[in-house]
Amino acid sequence: MASAPAADGDVRTTSDAPRTDSTALHRILAVVITGSVMSVLDMTIVNVALRSLSEAFHAPLETIQWTTTAYTLALAAVIPTAAWAMARFGAKRAYLTALVLFTLGSLLAACAWDIGSLIAFRAVQGLGGGLLMPVGMAMGMAAADRERLGRSMALLGLPVLVGPVAGPVLGGWLLDAVSWHWIFLVNLPVGAVALTLAARLLRPDAPRTTATAPKLDVPGLLMLSPGLALLLFGLARGGERGDFAEPGALTPTLAGAALIACFVWRSLTIRQPLLDLGLLTDRTFAVGIGALALFTCGYFGSMLLGPVYWQQVRGWSATSTGLLGVPVGLAVGMTMQFAARSVDKVSPRRLIPAGIAVGALGMASTGLLIAQQDVPAWRLVCSTVVMGIGSGMVLMPTMTTASRDLPRERMAAAGTALSINAQVCASVGTALISVVLGSAGLTASGFRTAYLVAAGLLALAVIPAAGLPGRRTP
Repeated sequence: MASAPAADGDVRTTSDAPRTDSTALHRILAVVITGSVMSVLDMTIVNVALRSLSEAFHAPLETIQWTTTAYTLALAAVIPTAAWAMARFGAKRAYLTALVLFTLGSLLAACAWDIGSLIAFRAVQGLGGGLLMPVGMAMGMAAADRERLGRSMALLGLPVLVGPVAGPVLGGWLLDAVSWHWIFLVNLPVGAVALTLAARLLRPDAPRTTATAPKLDVPGLLMLSPGLALLLFGLARGGERGDFAEPGALTPTLAGAALIACFVWRSLTIRQPLLDLGLLTDRTFAVGIGALALFTCGYFGSMLLGPVYWQQVRGWSATSTGLLGVPVGLAVGMTMQFAARSVDKVSPRRLIPAGIAVGALGMASTGLLIAQQDVPAWRLVCSTVVMGIGSGMVLMPTMTTASRDLPRERMAAAGTALSINAQVCASVGTALISVVLGSAGLTASGFRTAYLVAAGLLALAVIPAAGLPGRRTP
């Protein structure tokens, strides 16, 4: 292991390990990108479809929202098992299982006969989605050497370009031209391609004996999975009702937080915990997680504002609303491709705080513009594009910086921790922004307040981001 001072005074280390086989890396990236496209497309399409599902099943939006909540709860329940599943059964088997569950859940959701069955089948999708993200990310991070991790993460970010651009437009068109069934059926061909690629391109897993296979920390799992599910449920309920102190929201939130606290205590005292919390003793990983937590909270929490504003306040169709998201998706995806590659060469301590500032500026300007009566759509889109540019400079570059100097054997745990962090913080942000919007009302001033709160959360991320390392010296 060699170390050298960085250009701005920070000292970083680089690995002397041999370079990873490029062919194997490209195969893994092809498989993971295809699976991620399916997952991101599904999330963006369903977000646009909530009002149409409400009409199709003759159910209120509060009930339809459970199609998203059930997916999220299942996701939270299975994510903690990702690192163990990879170690016990191998990455290939774990990823194939995730693809099968997600594709099967999509087929079942398309065949749902009432709102109850749709919610149940969305939970099946969530079980697959909960493994897709951390297992795919861990495979990609482990396969790339440290000098190419930024480029690899940029490629893994391609679904973030495709999903938000194609998802709302495709979803709106399917809803307006065909029927709600097709928002789930569209996943089937992508799932079939992903399964074929995974079966053929991923290397076979090394055989494991009972003696060498890691043991599942069952007590830890029984603390963390229900704890995450209860916490997210309580936050979602509080967001829906606009009151976190209401017993139906407060009780599960506190119960979930207590279970997670018990899990943390247990993980710090046993030899083989479900999740390696020792990762947080790495300063770079810890400050990266902190910056991502605040930024994710504000950025993903604000995602509900645009569709609600354009459809409920301005009366636009699902297709038109989806089209307005195309410039933002392009801004995020294209900036992410450039920034994630650049973070291998420039100082993360400069790049990422600059992105946070740009994102917060775009978010704040959106809030100020939206308060103006009959503001032209193009002006709002321009301000959200600025927000998207900032987000592209922050998300993948921060993940890359946080994890690239970890030992290869800890990548699975790092991928799981990053996925849990993203899911929890996105749910916290969504609940918080929902309460702010519900309290302020579906008016121009209400949306202004919600966007400004989101901008404040983004701006706070600059505090931990200031602790990120400087430029790495080869």
